[in-house]
Amino acid sequence: MTRSIHVLNGPNLNLLGKRQPEIYGHETLADVERDCAALARELGHEIRFLQSNWEGQIVDWIHEARDQASGVVINPAALTHTSVAVLDALNAFEGPVIEVHISNVHKRESFRHHSYVSLRADGVIAGLGTEGYRLAIRRIATLLAAAR
Repeated sequence: MTRSIHVLNGPNLNLLGKRQPEIYGHETLADVERDCAALARELGHEIRFLQSNWEGQIVDWIHEARDQASGVVINPAALTHTSVAVLDALNAFEGPVIEVHISNVHKRESFRHHSYVSLRADGVIAGLGTEGYRLAIRRIATLLAAAR
């Protein structure tokens, strides 16, 4: 059985390409998914690409990842700054976790400078646009290869 890399996306990322394109760009989440799937295949992995506006759904997906995924890429969006539940779920996941933010959160409002998710993440990518997702998949593939 091939285990996958789960790519989890938080609130409002379903509006990517439409919402504040001056911050988040013009690519849609479907564009990001297509590019991530192609890269994952190239690296010998599969992805499960998901988005929810509901914190509990994201927690459930992290729980599922415990049995189904080798690694997690997560853009928790606004939950980054508020969700101890997402942090606790990630702490129960044993594989590598890479946190991704499309914008440079450190150049934005001060409340965006704190991340609960970073307390668990093995790496954080911020401010590199949607390319950050692909970099995160590459990093997880590298970590998984090194763990073999």
